[in-house]
Amino acid sequence: MPKTRTTLTIDEEVLRAVRVLAARTGQGDSAVIEAAIRRDLGLDLLDRLWARNNLQEGEAMELAVEAQHHTRRAKR
Repeated sequence: MPKTRTTLTIDEEVLRAVRVLAARTGQGDSAVIEAAIRRDLGLDLLDRLWARNNLQEGEAMELAVEAQHHTRRAKR
């Protein structure tokens, strides 16, 4: 997946924790931050689920739309 360079403002304590974890695991700061963001957004779970499924894209889209419609009806 292509990467994009960005700048962010982060609490010094958080950055220190990132650097400690990066040093302990032999990763770069960016890898630690990206992994944390992916976990928080649930992207790691989606990747694992996607890797286990055997649906074609069209079937997956139909299920997603059906779930969305079901959720909207339930909220009314």
